[in-house]
Amino acid sequence: MKIGIIREGKNPPDRRSPFTPEQISLLAKKYEGAFHFFVESSPTRAYSDEEYRQKGIEVLDDISGCDVFFGVKEVPIDQLKSDKTYFFFSHTIKRQKYNRALLQAILEKNIRLIDYEVLKDENGNRVVAFGRWAGIVGAYNAFWTYGYKTDLFHLKRAKDCFDLVEMRKELEKVQIPPIKIILTGAGRVGKGAREILESLKIREVNKEEFLHLYFDEPVFVNLHSADYNRRKTDGGFDKEEFYHYPERYESHFAKFAEEGELLIAAAYWDPAAPRLFELQEINDEDFSISVIADITCDIHGSVPTTRRASTITSPVYDVDRETGQEIAAFGKQTSISVMAIDNLPCELPREASKDFGEQLSHWVIPALLEKNPTILERATVARDGDLTLEFMHLKDFVYPHE
Repeated sequence: MKIGIIREGKNPPDRRSPFTPEQISLLAKKYEGAFHFFVESSPTRAYSDEEYRQKGIEVLDDISGCDVFFGVKEVPIDQLKSDKTYFFFSHTIKRQKYNRALLQAILEKNIRLIDYEVLKDENGNRVVAFGRWAGIVGAYNAFWTYGYKTDLFHLKRAKDCFDLVEMRKELEKVQIPPIKIILTGAGRVGKGAREILESLKIREVNKEEFLHLYFDEPVFVNLHSADYNRRKTDGGFDKEEFYHYPERYESHFAKFAEEGELLIAAAYWDPAAPRLFELQEINDEDFSISVIADITCDIHGSVPTTRRASTITSPVYDVDRETGQEIAAFGKQTSISVMAIDNLPCELPREASKDFGEQLSHWVIPALLEKNPTILERATVARDGDLTLEFMHLKDFVYPHE
């Protein structure tokens, strides 16, 4: 089986790689005769072509002869090869309209799409993700943004830090007043964000303390779904019901928005679930949040101030409280500054790639040798020119006028 590591084609280009040179070298030796690895030449990848060549890996301008392709972000439609198997984050399974044409093209080109987002173990836990690194970089960027907005401190950009060690060193510059910080989510992303909060030695408090007590030091609360969602009928919460019928619930986040100044949004969001707040609420005089780091980056999603994804080059934009419209970053002292980069791990690409490649090496590469591997079957969105049974619910999304 010929496996190709594709050049990232999305603009701006992502610098991450599914595998490091060392990992491919080890895999080639371990599965000698079963797999042949090829790397598509790239001028932007965090690991240079020469680093792969030094490990004895073929780097080519054309890898179209491969059977299976591994990438990271969405593959541009004009770069998709017909009748192949692709692994990448397609950003289609939540019915993202901006990628409808991509999914249509995948079906037309008879491509088997295996989406990293739905690679899960027998217990339904994701096994391949950049979540930890998104959380780490996203939380760091939250404080970078807060520092610039308040002019209290100025950090080096995450992308300019060589590694996590240097990033933690930068955090020593942070001097935070006694503000209250909200962190949502406790999965990979939330845990990654916690690493930054813990590096800063910010005290964690429970939700009752957060809502009712005054502190002379910065504190944070880590909120779970049950803390800010309630059943519409009686105000209760049932975890199983919420995950299966999120439309039965409404947000109860306003009381936290009245106390918090900095929001780090790291919780997975189902489009059927309530948003944290509605856009018109940001103009309420009690809405205290002034900086939002939306690591989830669901456009017009759980955090309605996320009007678009920001970029590593231009990481922040502001939202005017009165109009709800985007304005220049740090344009008004009273506006809300939003950091919503959708490829955060790309700011620490070498470390993020290494972590990701280890996960792929453990879960995916061995499965490619199995006849009908369950883990890959469940994550297959499209095959043989049609959606798989698991994702047939996307049919009206792909073909809205049929």
